[in-house]
Amino acid sequence: MPKPIVALVGRPNVGKSTLFNRLVGETMAIVDDTPGTTRDRLFASSEWNGIEFDVVDTGGIDPSTLKSGREPLSIGSADFITEIRSQAELAIREADAVLFLVDGISGSTPADLEVANLLRKNQKKVDGNRIPPIFLVVNKVDEPARIDQLADFYSLGIGEPFPVSAIHGTGTGDLLDALVASFPISGETAEDESIKIAIVGKPNVGKSSLLNRLVGEERSIVSPIPGTTRDAVDTSLMVGDLAVTLIDTAGIRKRGKIIPGVERYSVIRSMRAIERADVALLMIDAVQGISAQDAHIAGFILEAWKSVVVVVNKWDLVEKDNDTMQQYTDQIRHDLNFMAYVPILFISVKSGQRVDEVLPMALRVQEERVSRVTTSALNSLLQKAQDLHTPVYKTGEGLRIYYGTQVKTDPPTFMLYVNNPSMAHFTYIRFLENRIREEFPYIGTPIRLVLKPRHE
Repeated sequence: MPKPIVALVGRPNVGKSTLFNRLVGETMAIVDDTPGTTRDRLFASSEWNGIEFDVVDTGGIDPSTLKSGREPLSIGSADFITEIRSQAELAIREADAVLFLVDGISGSTPADLEVANLLRKNQKKVDGNRIPPIFLVVNKVDEPARIDQLADFYSLGIGEPFPVSAIHGTGTGDLLDALVASFPISGETAEDESIKIAIVGKPNVGKSSLLNRLVGEERSIVSPIPGTTRDAVDTSLMVGDLAVTLIDTAGIRKRGKIIPGVERYSVIRSMRAIERADVALLMIDAVQGISAQDAHIAGFILEAWKSVVVVVNKWDLVEKDNDTMQQYTDQIRHDLNFMAYVPILFISVKSGQRVDEVLPMALRVQEERVSRVTTSALNSLLQKAQDLHTPVYKTGEGLRIYYGTQVKTDPPTFMLYVNNPSMAHFTYIRFLENRIREEFPYIGTPIRLVLKPRHE
């Protein structure tokens, strides 16, 4: 079952990014006192009491500017107000739970009430009769005296307020206890042994067009079936004797049914699709090149330990010479330097150029994902790697690898028994990974190296 998704919403400058950083345990969101700083949704994984979930930080909703036409409160974000609202609306509809942040210092405001109304309007039943809960989080409650002011927030009609200080962490434990208790319980589901390929990428790169082209060429669609991803559709087809499920994060809709604005921000759908997939097709617009959002999605693919093929679409629109493809490849390798192992395809969905290479490459990557290395071959490789380079710790003692074995596939995971794991610098782990890939490429697939003391 995919990890639950928690969305942080609220008007500008109530501390969403600060709480986001608190929940994920690292500084990823830009934190600034200027309202409207967070314009793009950010996402990361978090964990509480052994339960993992994903957190999504949205831009601040400023409803008053939309209804009155006044200048927005968030100076510098005027061009982004509508887009930020669209992001947040999508987050509300896609999330398994919503943390609605308000400011404990300023108290309840008319803007908070409008956000509360927006939240209630977008609440819908999912997964049967379950309605994703909304938690009212009163931030900036740094002093006990401010707790007496919580009664003011009952007027929002959301329910019991949770007082917290995102900057100091106080109160977040009680909030997280209630949050993880609200997550849907995973039930028994029928085993689906098809190879799941997710088509992901920023809006308007051609995801749905690629899906339709692939399905049209195969001409063996079984049925469009509702997927776990809300408002999306899984498409089942046969490629030779292999059952494949294509997951389109944009969903298959009639042209008139597409909601303006909401379709433009699809990171949450990408997150859900990637969690369910074996292989992700990361689509990039050849004319625009790699953007920050492309890198965000690529990072989530890596964080989820999924395999990936980079698909550069609209290649027909790029002016080319003999070196263009290589130069473009080098730029992608530079921009996605944490994914040096990925294959890159240059296609045109519109003309059909090289589209017939997409599924075969994805299936080849899936084969790599489930392949195994024999223990003898792995240990021979590790011995050669140590002969070539053994790191020396600051005490003069060197890291020694006694034995290694592949403990699982999907993704390929190797357990290495060593004298002292703390002696292994990340650069040496990277060196070992590169040595493994020289003999066993694992095209498009991340590999895990886990070091343990030999006595364990």
